[in-house]
Amino acid sequence: MKKLLLLLAVIPLFLTAQEKYTINGYVKDAANGEALIGATVLIKELGTGNITNVYGFYSITLPAGDYTVEYRYIGFVTQTRTLSLSENTRIDIELSEEETQLQEVVVTARPEDENVTSTEMSVAEIDIQTVRKMPAILGEVDIIKSLQLLPGVSTVGEGASGFNVRGGSVGQNLILLDEAPVYNSSHLLGFFSVFNPDAVKDLKLYKGAIPAQYGGRLASILDIRMKEGNNKEAEVNGGIGTIFSRLAIEAPIVREKSSFIIAGRRSYADILARPFVQELRDGAALNFYDLTLKTNYQFSDKDQIFLSGYFGKDNFMFDADQGFSWGNRTTTFRWNHLFNDRLFSNFTVFFSDYEYELAFGDNPRDRFEWNSDINTLTFKPSFTYFIDQRNELTFGGEIFKYGFEPARARGISDGDVIDISVPDKQAIESAVYINNDQKLNDKLSVQYGLRFSYFNLLGDGNKFILGDTIPGRRRPIEDVIEVDKGQSIASHHGWEPRLSFRYQLNKTTSVKASYNRMLQYIHLISNTTAANPLDVWTPSSNNLKPQIGQQWAMGLFKNLRNNDYETSVELYYRKTDRQLEYINGADLLINEALESDLLAGEGRAYGMELYVKKNSGRLNGWVSYTLGRTELQTEGINRGDWYPTRFDQTHNLKITGFYELNERWSLSSTFSYISGAPTTFPTSRYEVQGITIPHNANDSRNNVRLPDYHRLDFSATRKGRAVRRDGTPRKNRDELVFTIYNIYNRANPFSIYFWQGEDRVDPGALADTRATQVSIFASFIPSITYNFKF
Repeated sequence: MKKLLLLLAVIPLFLTAQEKYTINGYVKDAANGEALIGATVLIKELGTGNITNVYGFYSITLPAGDYTVEYRYIGFVTQTRTLSLSENTRIDIELSEEETQLQEVVVTARPEDENVTSTEMSVAEIDIQTVRKMPAILGEVDIIKSLQLLPGVSTVGEGASGFNVRGGSVGQNLILLDEAPVYNSSHLLGFFSVFNPDAVKDLKLYKGAIPAQYGGRLASILDIRMKEGNNKEAEVNGGIGTIFSRLAIEAPIVREKSSFIIAGRRSYADILARPFVQELRDGAALNFYDLTLKTNYQFSDKDQIFLSGYFGKDNFMFDADQGFSWGNRTTTFRWNHLFNDRLFSNFTVFFSDYEYELAFGDNPRDRFEWNSDINTLTFKPSFTYFIDQRNELTFGGEIFKYGFEPARARGISDGDVIDISVPDKQAIESAVYINNDQKLNDKLSVQYGLRFSYFNLLGDGNKFILGDTIPGRRRPIEDVIEVDKGQSIASHHGWEPRLSFRYQLNKTTSVKASYNRMLQYIHLISNTTAANPLDVWTPSSNNLKPQIGQQWAMGLFKNLRNNDYETSVELYYRKTDRQLEYINGADLLINEALESDLLAGEGRAYGMELYVKKNSGRLNGWVSYTLGRTELQTEGINRGDWYPTRFDQTHNLKITGFYELNERWSLSSTFSYISGAPTTFPTSRYEVQGITIPHNANDSRNNVRLPDYHRLDFSATRKGRAVRRDGTPRKNRDELVFTIYNIYNRANPFSIYFWQGEDRVDPGALADTRATQVSIFASFIPSITYNFKF
């Protein structure tokens, strides 16, 4: 395997024997200096080129000669440069937005044919401007909810935290904000995400074909990049909505060299209701807030630094002493350095922390308190070597230091304090990787890479030796070994190969296929219907092995009518080893021997994704459809037979449309249809002295499906006037957004539970039992939002 790693690094270097010259530089937005990610740099004479990376940097190496270089970005004016290449040349470009006519509105910022010509597949992207147009609950656009309108992405229901990708669980998604992991992405128990759209520049979701520089989760990688801030002039934008308000300020510090952005949000339902609700006047709280910050400084043509952070919290307090809260904190420092015309580097240090607290009891002598935390400190050096116009080599490494605080808990009874805390845990995870994106010829391109990861759980702490038992039962503890601080409790490692290729059938059609293997060393422990803020993260150990995921995918990609229409069909198959499951009656909270209640199952997910998108015109949008199946097989559960997971959805249809009425009015609408989610119902019951006891006679898991889910939303946007009454341009911009969520009052089921009536049961008579459906939103919800920019 070491020889293979060396071969990956050496093979492309044979192509550099001929002396060549390099053109490189940055492509940025002329209006605000923001780097344009994925801008196309095309060498017209060769019909080939490159695209800018996440920092807007490009590098192309060519033989000496005369060339015409085009710089393209959808929605921006194309710039052309001619040059006689006889030495290495630096060309920085700023592109200006084009004045589009109404019939030329577009819903993408990617190159027109990138979906066909790129080696990438199984990638979901939405331009942030498109996200802003979508109808959303209470009028507030949301990145996570927008991604769920794309194929292969789903959720178990309204109000559920997180999202599911191609049959993966919520805990199998890695969410990055400026490279720092976010362990809980939800505000208000899942109704909104923690990402402020005013501060987001770019987002990309990898559902498969995951490059080697990413690791740590099995199902997907969501990579979110924040704005740098306007380095040309001061800019303020925000909005006043039904549930919360937003404000973002960005401005140059040193014009065209340094800038900053500060964006904040705060909900105020509790403030508005406080005069009318006594509990809110007594200290209760129902709110969330977040603050996103970023600054940068370019101190030379080869060096630029970035510092960004996120701070957010949710508060659900029943009074001044009881309730729960949770929040994320991240800080990221990055240094971009250009070693030479071809070697681009980025050094990152970040800290991420997720914490939640729970407290019950308004009497200090009778009270329960619980605090939990997971934090990560990481160093990541990464390098990109632009070998030539056909080879782009990426390599680097990363090292994580984890701190797990499962539970600092205490109960107070009549003044006596009982400490029931679970000891903290420490772990180290490290990885090295190499990846090459290679164009073999005009038709065939390939991306191949290899990642090696290593995980070590450290003391001080207890190492539990578990015995065998009947499958599906709690494993007994046979021995407990004390491990000193810094000593290894358990270690794991593995190779993670990645491979994908694209074959161009013709100018508008390509076939792609991919394979990736992933290891996941930390696990989200959640046995609820949907992930919630009180779920616990725990590391792999001597008993809890890392999860291993493999995915195969292939697809056909075709554009129609001069790239006005994108179409694709992808087939995928995912296999998961050691996927987490739980014994019946598992004790998951405040349990030092948690591993004894966990099971390792085999998972599989397979399906087909269809996608049709219209990119331009007054009417545009897309249709996505996923046909899929997600199943588990766990010894001791469901008699050892395969059973559907809670997030298995056979059919998932999403339709999204936008229509420009005129220069001031635009409409948008989304429709969703999803097969009912699996759930477990009793198959029989006992009657004991008039009390009904439900019973699952077959020990089945997820044996019934809830009714299907469907919903229609609508939004209308009225823009403010672009010119004053005297005909002069108006610098400020504003708009009103009118939204109706769930237009036809569909009471979609979130869950169904059974209960028995309170009336006394006569001897010999059957008890009155009923099934009750829980719906998060059972009627339509209108809202209005005012957005502004100046």
